[in-house]
Amino acid sequence: MAVTDVEVFAHLTDADVENFATELDAIRRDIEASRGERDARYIRRVIAAQRVLEVTGRVLLAGGSRRSVRWAGTATLGVAKIIENMEIGHNVMHGQWDWMNDPEIHSGGWEWDMAGVSKHWRFTHNFQHHKYTNILGMDDDVGYGLLRVTRDAPWKRFNVFNLFYNAMLAIGFEWGIALQHLEIGKIFKGRSDRAASLVRLREFSGKAGRQLFKDYVAFPAVTALSPGATFWATVRANAIANVIRNVWSNAIIFCGHFPDGAEKFTKTDMAGESRGQWYLRQLLGSANIDAGQPMRFMSGSLSHQIEHHLFPDLPSNRYPEIAVRVRALCAKYDLPYTSGPFLVQYGKTWRTIAKLSLPDRFLRDTADDAPETRSEKMFAALELGYSGTDPVTGRRHGLKTAISAVRGWRRDKGIDGLAA
Repeated sequence: MAVTDVEVFAHLTDADVENFATELDAIRRDIEASRGERDARYIRRVIAAQRVLEVTGRVLLAGGSRRSVRWAGTATLGVAKIIENMEIGHNVMHGQWDWMNDPEIHSGGWEWDMAGVSKHWRFTHNFQHHKYTNILGMDDDVGYGLLRVTRDAPWKRFNVFNLFYNAMLAIGFEWGIALQHLEIGKIFKGRSDRAASLVRLREFSGKAGRQLFKDYVAFPAVTALSPGATFWATVRANAIANVIRNVWSNAIIFCGHFPDGAEKFTKTDMAGESRGQWYLRQLLGSANIDAGQPMRFMSGSLSHQIEHHLFPDLPSNRYPEIAVRVRALCAKYDLPYTSGPFLVQYGKTWRTIAKLSLPDRFLRDTADDAPETRSEKMFAALELGYSGTDPVTGRRHGLKTAISAVRGWRRDKGIDGLAA
């Protein structure tokens, strides 16, 4: 099963965990103390650039008598929607810029260009997901109630369509996010508060209706006034731009949560959880993408998913400098820092989703030692001597060393390799 004791799994003592938290708290204090004009200038420039891109895309669509111009307008609009959704909306609603006291860039007032209601997302994401990250039965983002992404989830017949569901979720990702807070499953099972559900449904219907009207009625009607455009051409362009945004957002988010090394946890692990244990769970449950500045920006800075989960309310433009210090801490405590190229990380998520469409009897690994989930029990067959401190080098032997030792033991026994 998933990790039941993050402290034991991480091969750290109580004192280690407390010191780990102290050092991460120091990073937070340093960044908070240094926030200022350069950070405010960054987000204001991003918002201005995004608006220029969106206007450019709309103008190209309005004057797009040629197919190449229409495609250029569609692509530009898609990029504008990605930036608004990820680097602006997602991060603003995390409260990363609340310290500016600017009502336009405040988490409580931002309404993003998506079907979902912002305040709904702030609860399901900011609270549920970030507080209960990767805890089975607590974090709905572990499979979104639709996908089997860990062997801890019992196989059911509908899981054979895992790949199909994932493709449909990617294409319509904004609607999956929008519907998440409605808790439709609880409504059908009679486990929801009827009055609260009706309020959420009205709020969702209002926002979704406005979004559909804007994208598929208002803007197409305006561009249709131009002799170089038609109503239906703009409808198609808006739909494609939304799909571009949806598929990209889905890919980036999945790369941060479902590749190999992103651990899952049980409810028992959160009982009496300390600040240090919470930090550990965020670190071990997240994965980064190796990326330069363009990719970092287009991912909404979620190429630094680890740093985002450790400090979700610190400005996203500061994640690269935070990452340097987090990597150093991981090296100090011999903890894994899961990261990889975008295509590799994304490929691993699809591989996991494909494999877990099958019943467990067709899978080689177990829920205690599988690419997508591990637990303390993975170390049971390992001989003593891999933990502690090397008497020669003085280097700590912790979780990273232990995982490498298990992998070496498996290779020596001829049982390693990719699971079927």
